[in-house]
Amino acid sequence: MKLNYLPNIKSPQDIRNMSHEDLEVLCKELRYYTIDTITNIGGHLAPTLGVIELTVALHYIFNTPIDQLVWDVGHQGYAHKLLTGRFKNFPSIRKFGGLSGFLKRSESEYDVIGAGHASTSISAALGIAEGRYQKNENFRVSAIIGDGSMTGGLAFEAINNAGHLNKQFLVILNDNEMSISPNVGAISTYFTRLISNPLYNRIRNEFWDLTGKLPIAKNKTRSLVKKIDESLKSLIVPGILFQELGFRYFGPIDGHNLPELIKTLDNIKDIQNPVLLHVLTKKGKGMVSTGAGNGKYHNDAIKYHAVKPNGKIEKIVKNRNTNIPSAPNFQDVFSKLSCEIARNRKDTVCITAAMREGTGLVEYSKEFSSRYYDVGIAEGHAVTFSAGLATQGIRPIVAIYSTFLQRAYDHIVHDVSIQNLPVIFCMDRAGIAGEDGPTHHGSLDIAYLRCIQNIIVTSPKNGNEFRHLLYTALNLFDRPFAIRYPKTSSVEFDESGQTELIPIGSWQVEKKGSDITILAVGSLVYTALEAASRIDLLGISCEVVNCRFVKPMDTSYLDTINKTFSQVITIEEGTVVGGFGDGVAGWLLENGFTGRFKKIGLPDLFVEHGTRDEILSMLNLDADGLTKQIKNFCLQKENKIS
Repeated sequence: MKLNYLPNIKSPQDIRNMSHEDLEVLCKELRYYTIDTITNIGGHLAPTLGVIELTVALHYIFNTPIDQLVWDVGHQGYAHKLLTGRFKNFPSIRKFGGLSGFLKRSESEYDVIGAGHASTSISAALGIAEGRYQKNENFRVSAIIGDGSMTGGLAFEAINNAGHLNKQFLVILNDNEMSISPNVGAISTYFTRLISNPLYNRIRNEFWDLTGKLPIAKNKTRSLVKKIDESLKSLIVPGILFQELGFRYFGPIDGHNLPELIKTLDNIKDIQNPVLLHVLTKKGKGMVSTGAGNGKYHNDAIKYHAVKPNGKIEKIVKNRNTNIPSAPNFQDVFSKLSCEIARNRKDTVCITAAMREGTGLVEYSKEFSSRYYDVGIAEGHAVTFSAGLATQGIRPIVAIYSTFLQRAYDHIVHDVSIQNLPVIFCMDRAGIAGEDGPTHHGSLDIAYLRCIQNIIVTSPKNGNEFRHLLYTALNLFDRPFAIRYPKTSSVEFDESGQTELIPIGSWQVEKKGSDITILAVGSLVYTALEAASRIDLLGISCEVVNCRFVKPMDTSYLDTINKTFSQVITIEEGTVVGGFGDGVAGWLLENGFTGRFKKIGLPDLFVEHGTRDEILSMLNLDADGLTKQIKNFCLQKENKIS
């Protein structure tokens, strides 16, 4: 398809003089270019395809960036990026040094709030709206929430607060669920046109004011008018809940009908009260099947939510473990283990927060549907829900990305740990998550879990050890148990392997040495072994320890360090501030260690996006980088902890 308009758009101002017919063509170009680019390079696809027309309509009607748009979640924002001066750089999206796959304040003045997690837009936009009020400024604020984000409790907390504050504030609910599609039709479209019409709203407000001036029965008259209004709306629109929370509700309307979107947005943009516009869209429109009734639309929308590169673009990726046989990634291992456990134990269930595919629970959800719970984008609820299950003798396995589990921190502390409940947390994407960047890197879980009393924190070096840790967790009944693992190969996994119960807090010496001990966590054990073998060639004998238990630590091994080693290095795929290394350093200092010590891990800054291998190389956490760091440390003369 030839692009006539899109390459020439430098800002939204360039589309505001276009005819509706030209805008329709622009929508086609946006959809074509997004599909063509993202299928080549990989990235989130279906979410943004569903909001092409909505994005064009918003930038056409609102005076952005003075009027401010807050998107939720961020991967709805690809079309937004293309309309706000990032067309030339768009092919770099999610690449090392390129555009972010999410909204990012440092990238553009049009990215008002960064959005990598879900359900945040209404809270953030409401804060912007109130900031406008505090500074006595005049601009419009809109929050666009969708792709499941309304399942998060934070969204409803914000709606409740917005209704109370009662100032100009627009929430657009991008609803891409099929269940509500019958509401799109002539009646609802006509009704929305009617109630969004400025003349209708002026008459409505004037009539309301008039009833307030009646000398008698004012309250009864107003109550009757309100009941009639609400009863009529409840017959043909599903918005009565929002109205009860203080919002004016409009919709649902067809989110792919550009003229209708433009007309409705133009009508409601200056209503000086909280407004919710309900827009129905097709996730993945233009690429996935829209057939209803057979599940194909939903399956395709999930399939194309995010796509991998199609192979047309040459991709050179350095494999830091070329000498290790191919093995399934940790997510596939968890998929197999969750089903294996469920077949052997009837008391287990699995819980996730809208991440069935990402966490590897697809097969489990099919085979054990009555024991599978997807609670939506509501991580806090998932954790407290699991606590309730645990009180009844059920063994819940909670599979949530490391970065998303941060949102449930208070629930982990109060509802699980204080009550000594045996909930098992399987933390996917621990460490470097890759192209999704700082909002998705699991860099903090060791630090934020290590300080919680009574919790066990572990990290398997491979798939077989993952099995052992899961079964060890199921063998405990008086405390929570966390297992963190990265988005990478499991290195070794035997599908028919036998289970071993691992003593709590025990480490394993992988390689004997005499000059320096390297305490490594998780998959970095193998990188440490490779680096150690190179250092040995320099005449420096390295011992490598698999520290599979981050908490509690193996104090019996730590006790031998004083007698055996004068140099210690810790390696972890997590922040070094408050992480595993800090725990080891604290124990050694308190127990009289006077040797040299170094912590290696993620730095005290937010790591940007790129492939996992590119980022590990940049941070000197690949074999080459570790070799260099260990060598330099061994050759230093200073006697200090670094």
